[in-house]
This record gives sequence, structure tokens and C-alpha cells, in this order.
Amino acid sequence: MIPGKILFAIIVFLSLFNNSSGITQGSLKRDDINQLWHDCKLDKILPVRVFELALRGYRQTDKIRKKNVLTIIDFSKPSTEKRCFVIDIENRKLLYHCLVAHGKNSGDNFALSFSNQPESLKSSLGFYLTAETYSGKHGYSLRLDGLEKSFNNNARLREIVIHGADYVAEEFIEKHGRLGRSWGCPALPVEISEEIIDKISEGSCLFIYGIEESYFENSSFINITVTKKIDLDS
Repeated sequence: MIPGKILFAIIVFLSLFNNSSGITQGSLKRDDINQLWHDCKLDKILPVRVFELALRGYRQTDKIRKKNVLTIIDFSKPSTEKRCFVIDIENRKLLYHCLVAHGKNSGDNFALSFSNQPESLKSSLGFYLTAETYSGKHGYSLRLDGLEKSFNNNARLREIVIHGADYVAEEFIEKHGRLGRSWGCPALPVEISEEIIDKISEGSCLFIYGIEESYFENSSFINITVTKKIDLDS
């Protein structure tokens, strides 16, 4: 039997690609999405379905976004894989592809549970706008403003930020079989964290993706309607 979460994801993705009105956002059509996906050399490292969802929300930030840079974190992948993608949309180029940690209470190697609640120590899904940088207990860091009520709008309150961490490294994976985990922050490798923070700070779009039924059903940014309920415990 196919696990419930996987079966749910399959149904969502099939409904996404069978719905032409969902694929088109203004002048952005499926062919445009596929071409941009190929131009950014994402075809072997990021599913086009995730890229399409990210673009859908990215376009909704046009009036508040100051940079044409889109960061995608794909938490459907294990922590042992590079699952952070920083993309220059205007120049159709992948700028960074690196490891990223999830919250300790979201899961071990896979992030399976998400929360917007303070002290949950879980990652939060959805779309964010990057804000100001600062120096704190984790060094050079980047504050995030969550744009989705009930999914990530407590990011400021929870102090969910982007920062570097020494547990985000291949050496940690070799020793423990997974990355270390944060208290909910998308932590990056120390050696490139400052460079990435400078590139994406002050008004770029961040999308954190994961397989979560309530997010697919209720996010106004991706606006997927799921018509068939799935028992996630099956």
C-alpha cells in the first residue's frame, strides 16, 4: 500500500498539471515555466511541479518584492541532499544550490511535520519576504517575514531567521547520517551563508515547500483545491 502522505502528494500534483487555469498566471504558461526551469538548469535537481508552485507565489509578491530573486527550499527531499536553490529569475540563472537544515521537531532526516507555533521547534511552510540582516548568536543572520497567516506569519515572533551553522555540512552527514537540526530556522552551510544572505536580503521571495495536506488545501499563494480526502494514517 502506498503511504498516505505520498498518495496525497501524487493526487495533488496530478490535479496541478491537469488544471490549465492553475498552470497559467497572467502571461506565464506551462511552456514558459518549463523553459525557465531548463534555462536555470533545474531539470535534474528540482521537480518542475515544485518550481511551478514557487513561481506562482513569487508572482503574487510583485508589489512588495524588491529583488527578482527566488529562493526555494524543498523539504520533500532528505537533509542529506542539497535542497536549497537560489535563483535569479530575471537572468534565468541558478546562483546557489546547497544544503539546508530543518527544525529538530519536524523530523530526523526528513521534515515531516510543520508548525507556525512559538516554541514548536518546527519548520514552517510557505512564502516569505526576506528582511534586514543583523549579527546575533548565530553570527550574520537574515530576518524573515512570513506572508501566510496560520502557516508562517509568526516567523518574527519565533525568531525564524536564515543563518549559518556548522551542523550543516557534509562532514556532519558522514558522521550522523543526516544534517543537524535547528529550532525551526533554515540554517545554511557556514562557508556560504553570508554570501547567500547578502544576495537575498532586503526584499526577495523565499518559498519553503513540504508535503503537508493543510498547506496544499488552504494556502492562498498556491491556491490548490484538493477534491479527494486522503487518510494520512493509512
